[in-house]
Amino acid sequence: MTHAHDHSQDHEAAHAHGVWTRDHVFLAHGHDRAEKRARLATLVTALFMGVEIVAGFYTGSMALLADGIHMATHVGALGLAALAYWLARRHAASARFSFGSGKFGDLAAFASALLLGATAVAVAVESLGRLIDPAAVAYGDALLIAVIGLGVNIISAFILKDAHHDHDHVHHHDHAHAGGGGDNNMRAAYVHVLADAATSVAAIAALAGAWWWGLTFLDPLCGLIGAGVIGAWSFGLIRDSALVLLDAESDPDLARDIRSLLEGEMDARVADMHLWRLGPGHQGLIVSLVAKSATDSETIKAALRARHPGLSHVTVEVAVCADCP
Repeated sequence: MTHAHDHSQDHEAAHAHGVWTRDHVFLAHGHDRAEKRARLATLVTALFMGVEIVAGFYTGSMALLADGIHMATHVGALGLAALAYWLARRHAASARFSFGSGKFGDLAAFASALLLGATAVAVAVESLGRLIDPAAVAYGDALLIAVIGLGVNIISAFILKDAHHDHDHVHHHDHAHAGGGGDNNMRAAYVHVLADAATSVAAIAALAGAWWWGLTFLDPLCGLIGAGVIGAWSFGLIRDSALVLLDAESDPDLARDIRSLLEGEMDARVADMHLWRLGPGHQGLIVSLVAKSATDSETIKAALRARHPGLSHVTVEVAVCADCP
């Protein structure tokens, strides 16, 4: 039995030259643009956050206070997103990170989702207390601030919109070719802002109903609904980012296609295979093959590269065994 070992990585710059490179830069498409937009959205949101929280305490509105606290979590989330982009860029070429710095964004997304989940619990508890023991609310003032807050959310959403759509486009392209996956960091920032806009709309409706028709229960009820929405989204992001951080198999469909290519078209048996995400749009693959005849590993890599360009770091091991079953 003979062995042939090869370690290779295909980076975006390598495609132009048709070669496999050894650098470990696994940053998302449009990384710098996303970083700048995350910083700008953080600043815009932070400017109004303090105003809304203070106004919530002043007016006594649970819906407005919940919206302000929720906005505060967005400031933290957007700040984490911007920091993660900076750290990933700063350490992109560092040999300390065995498979690059592409997961800084997933780490930030996981942290912000945990913070959001804790906030949802706090808002739900306070809202339940307000349902049991109603408090006086200055509805007119609270309604005005909520409308302004919605405007800030819309501005922040537009700041992040293009960057999010760029990553979303890359996500679909990568999924079709290599299951690369979208940018959880940008997803966290964008959906944080959209969720905040949704809770702002609910707060406006609740305050208007209480002020004009005396439906005072709507205000704390809005807080409960908002907490539920926040909690559900938080769970989804925790799940997705945790799977990336734990190096779970990133795309079962892609794994099946790779196995089918190797065993069906390349006439080799897959003895061991690991497929995981290195960063937005980048996948790592380690595969051990058993073949009955001498197989050129370069041919195997060329076939993988042609079908799945998002396979950015590939390790191939071939064991030739003519009498193996």
